[in-house]
Amino acid sequence: MSSNTLRHLAIIMDGNGRWAKERGLKRTKGHEVGAESIRDITTYCAAHESIETATFYAFSTENWKRPKFEVEFLMKLLDKYLKNELKTYQEHGICFQTIGDMSGFSKPLQKRIKQTQELTKDNTNLTQILALNYGGRAEITMAVNDLIKQGKSEVTEEEISQALQTPYTDIDVLIRTSGEERLSNFLLWQLSYAEFYFTKTLWPDFSSEELDKILKSFTQRNRRFGGL
Repeated sequence: MSSNTLRHLAIIMDGNGRWAKERGLKRTKGHEVGAESIRDITTYCAAHESIETATFYAFSTENWKRPKFEVEFLMKLLDKYLKNELKTYQEHGICFQTIGDMSGFSKPLQKRIKQTQELTKDNTNLTQILALNYGGRAEITMAVNDLIKQGKSEVTEEEISQALQTPYTDIDVLIRTSGEERLSNFLLWQLSYAEFYFTKTLWPDFSSEELDKILKSFTQRNRRFGGL
């Protein structure tokens, strides 16, 4: 397998609010259209010859600081998204998973998340991971604390990797939309050797066509993983 085989794609979906503002719309409309972009990109990944996992940064631990009405809207949108997407998951063989602290969500939303995971667990074309109430530092801290509880006084990188919520594979490609160029506390451990792509396209306008161009560029990059 070449070093440029793409198995795990991660995306920081940024720009929903700006997309709506540019059109004189409410921020909530940007989030609605952004949810449609997730479907487009996810189904593209499910059909891709090598992508096994696609992780989307959907709601960070810092997003609770947003106005209450916007947070409530995002919770309702997530519930609606999972309800509507179940058919897409089944048709395209997509297994739905999450990372983050689900305890912060309402009981009905937690139930929806668990039901969707259960109903799609046998699908094998793609694992779609939504990072919800997620922070990279919190994930690493939790992993180390879990190892301490197991009686470890010293830990290895491999043990930390296995204790993380995302022990699937390291990230091969990270994409962030909207022109911002920072990680925002996303998958800090798993991104050690990822290739980064920053696009000025706002998330609701990000398409599978643009993703295809980025992935073609990825195959031309020289990934050395610290070597020559």
